[in-house]
Amino acid sequence: MNTRHVDVLIVGAGISGVGAAYHLQDNCPGKTYAVIESRDAVGGTWDLFRYPGIRSDSDMYTFGFNFKPWVSPKAISPGGDIRRYIAEAAAENGIDKHIHFGHRVIAADWCSKTALWKAQVRELASGEVSEISSHFFFSGGGYYNYDEGYTPEFDGVESFRGQVIHPQKWPADLDYAGKKIIVIGSGATAVTLVPSLAETAANVIMLQRSPTYIASRPEQDAFGNAARKYLPAGLAYSVTRWKNILWGMYTYRLSRRRPELIKKFIINGVREYLGRDYDVEKHFTPSYNPWDQRVCLVPDGDLFKAIKRGAVTMVTDHIDRFTETGIALKSGEQLAADIIVTATGLNAEIFSGMQLSVDGTPVEPAKTVSYKGMMLSGLPNFVFSMGYTNASWTLKSDLVGEYMCRLLKYMDKHGFRMCVPTLPAEGIEPDLMMNLTSGYVLRARDSMPRQGAARPWKLYQNYILDRFSLGMGSVTDSGIRFS
Repeated sequence: MNTRHVDVLIVGAGISGVGAAYHLQDNCPGKTYAVIESRDAVGGTWDLFRYPGIRSDSDMYTFGFNFKPWVSPKAISPGGDIRRYIAEAAAENGIDKHIHFGHRVIAADWCSKTALWKAQVRELASGEVSEISSHFFFSGGGYYNYDEGYTPEFDGVESFRGQVIHPQKWPADLDYAGKKIIVIGSGATAVTLVPSLAETAANVIMLQRSPTYIASRPEQDAFGNAARKYLPAGLAYSVTRWKNILWGMYTYRLSRRRPELIKKFIINGVREYLGRDYDVEKHFTPSYNPWDQRVCLVPDGDLFKAIKRGAVTMVTDHIDRFTETGIALKSGEQLAADIIVTATGLNAEIFSGMQLSVDGTPVEPAKTVSYKGMMLSGLPNFVFSMGYTNASWTLKSDLVGEYMCRLLKYMDKHGFRMCVPTLPAEGIEPDLMMNLTSGYVLRARDSMPRQGAARPWKLYQNYILDRFSLGMGSVTDSGIRFS
């Protein structure tokens, strides 16, 4: 890697990193930058996950970039299409020429004397470590571990004579046609994977400890497809995007104010597919309210259709142990399988696992407070992308990329070399940064940054508020210090 110094160092060549690079080129064309990517291709999550049926669980009109229209007729789109879309965005804008593939930032230290970040970058093929300095640091690697997914400890797993697979490490050559498959899990990965497996497997059992809210949504957005026939692509995309943003915000707010109404709507939608004789109460009625955890989407009811035709069986029970031929449940029931898929979640990992420090002193993210949901107290010239939990990731990442550019312009205009979020002298009452009760959030709460109770230290999970605050509000306030 020949690069030794850039104005902005970007970690990750997925949605966040490519978006940040575009906004930097567009708004700060004089700035130099490099993108460090540990994988060998653009795409991030969408290059990593290759399991059958992988697709978005948000509509692509809001999950797409604000600068590149989504033109496929499928609003709920396959992972391969999303991967190509991100790669196109990088290639069309020359961003791919700035990406260093097969490299990983393992540590980065802020030096107050030079007002520079000094990052240690490892070339994965050779193991060689080099240093790259930058005025600004953008972390766009998401919040989970790409190397290992989460799998609970199951008794007797070593006795199972078939294959045990985590979706994050799906074998490219796996032949599951005619096989008996158990998928453990009830989240977005499971509801995506199960209908696809059911197309050729002998049978698929979706085994869950407790139900998740699952709502059907049309795979194609009829409004968006019609708009493209009569409007320029950019305008059609923008109009459809705003329609979906506003509808998503409305339904989320309604679900928090009147959860019983949204719960009834979702459950009735399942009954319409499966009929009144199906035990929807047992398999599809969660004990929590909608959006205490993310609501799963299935395009055109594909999961429900697979259940209806007998290709998928829902089992709601607790696992006692693995056996030679499958899984024994605590109810005493025995489930047979050739393949068991542990769609049991991810391991959260903040800032791609790199060690951050300031003047040689390590930074513990859990002891920091998030500023505007995109910077951390006490960490100079550092911005990170963390998407919404109740809306598409890209809505937030685009705002963060644009805000970073406004910050850089302000600093250049006034001759500042450093900006650092600074907590008030009286301190603040810290709260959890992510308001979900999902397993991966609960497991990571002790390692995640905190947030405060009010602006600028609180993230409101509201795109309209953030659009005004990050897009049009002042970059100066009592929470950030420039020097």
